[in-house]
Amino acid sequence: MSYALIIFSYLVGSIPFGLLYGKMAGVDVRKDGSRNIGATNVNRLLGRKLGALTLISDALKGLLPMLVVAHFPGELPHREMVAMLSGTAALVGHCFPVYLKFQGGKGVATALGIYLYLAPLPTLGAMALFVITVRLSGYVSMGSLAASLVMPVLLLLSGEGKPLVITAGLIAAIIWFKHHENIRRLVKGEEKSWKTKNSDAEKR
Repeated sequence: MSYALIIFSYLVGSIPFGLLYGKMAGVDVRKDGSRNIGATNVNRLLGRKLGALTLISDALKGLLPMLVVAHFPGELPHREMVAMLSGTAALVGHCFPVYLKFQGGKGVATALGIYLYLAPLPTLGAMALFVITVRLSGYVSMGSLAASLVMPVLLLLSGEGKPLVITAGLIAAIIWFKHHENIRRLVKGEEKSWKTKNSDAEKR
């Protein structure tokens, strides 16, 4: 049963909400902006409401499978570990969805859902770092990279167990891998600033 729940979580994580919301609005988000199916690109192309809806939906993809495991009826050996693995599977599904030939989002919102379940207080610290970094730099990608990198450290400092810290390290590695193009653009000074989002939208 544990394996079935983990597979279920991966399939839930693979649901491309950003793409679906874009299609409902008549836009394929894979063909414009950053061509990513995540909340940032949806917000850039379709506005704040659909961007926020995508963010919430992608976060719930990480949170809900873990809640299913936590409240699954009957005996479930190593329930907490299965919940953690289910959340990670949902993240992998978001980043490498079977429905889109494994070409998915960057995992930040789904990771947020996972951490809100596993460690809410350290998550608030990472969110604060994200907001500050984006505010100062103008780059959402830089905020995402900083928050994902600091999360294992915050978990360690808060006394969380080794399995969770290792999982956070794995999640950070996936997020950094999915941001490799952003990192390249940041190094070259070619990354799009969040502060220019509105003017870019007007040009389109």
